[in-house]
Amino acid sequence: MSKKFKALVVSKEGDSFVREIKERSVDDLPEGDVLIKVKYSSLNYKDALSAIGNKGVTRKFPHTPGIDAAGVVAESSDSSFQEGEEVLVTGYDLGMNTDGGFGEYIRVPSEWVVRLPKNLSLRESMIIGTAGFTAGLSVYSLAENNTMPEDGEILVTGATGGVGSIAVALLSKAGYHPVAVTGKMDRENFLKKLGAVRVISRDEADDKSGKPMLKGVWGGAVDTVGGNILATAIKSTKYMGTVTACGLTQSTEFTSSVFPFILRGVRLIGIDSVELPMDIRLNVWNKLANEWKLDNLDYLANEIKLDDVDGYIDSILAGKLSGRTLINLQS
Repeated sequence: MSKKFKALVVSKEGDSFVREIKERSVDDLPEGDVLIKVKYSSLNYKDALSAIGNKGVTRKFPHTPGIDAAGVVAESSDSSFQEGEEVLVTGYDLGMNTDGGFGEYIRVPSEWVVRLPKNLSLRESMIIGTAGFTAGLSVYSLAENNTMPEDGEILVTGATGGVGSIAVALLSKAGYHPVAVTGKMDRENFLKKLGAVRVISRDEADDKSGKPMLKGVWGGAVDTVGGNILATAIKSTKYMGTVTACGLTQSTEFTSSVFPFILRGVRLIGIDSVELPMDIRLNVWNKLANEWKLDNLDYLANEIKLDDVDGYIDSILAGKLSGRTLINLQS
């Protein structure tokens, strides 16, 4: 008899999308080499978009969101993975058009699966999740482009969000001096505890003067919001500084002149954690488990159960969450 399990299922009914916890069968999961019993997942902005039927994320319904999953191999037709091994999956098509981590089982191609790094628990890996991995990739890219701690403060936009909060903590851990940008100034103590040397308001990072360049004040920036705040970061970054771009919560568009790039040599690096080659993926996960491992992961996490996810989807879309939302799928 096929295993039964609980999952959050998003169904399309007319022009609306309905979210319910339903019983599903393992036989209903897509084809793949590795069946994983999910122990933890996490809530990301992309999950919320999938849950409301955003066509840029998910086109196939009914569907189970969840771009993150960590658990134990239940079955594997690929000898590279053995039953009982602890593994994680982030990125690729998980939770987009392939049923994701908001269910107690997933089945995926073995090429998507990462063995849980030593020094990291399943729970810790999902506090990090795609958001933390994206933050880690951003910090990795700063160093790869020779933006170092001695080059000056690093601006972090959307700093109370999942990516931004971990970026602040990772930058501090790696010896940088992060300056956190937020529209939630009541979270200043939260951000300073993560390692922000200063906290500034969103308005201070959103220049509307129309000038093509501003005084160079940042050694670099980790941008999670896009829009004019990204444009402001670019034109206020110092000579040969690096700006990483990984988000769009303010806007998918921004306008910039070429001057910061040709007069200051500013580098704009796009961050994609979905189709990232496995060698870089493993390198960044290894750093997150070792030299960059955060002492304050629990401080970042709010743990919920699968039954609670529906309400949190509305909260993340409204910008009301801080840090990371960890989903415990264990009975």
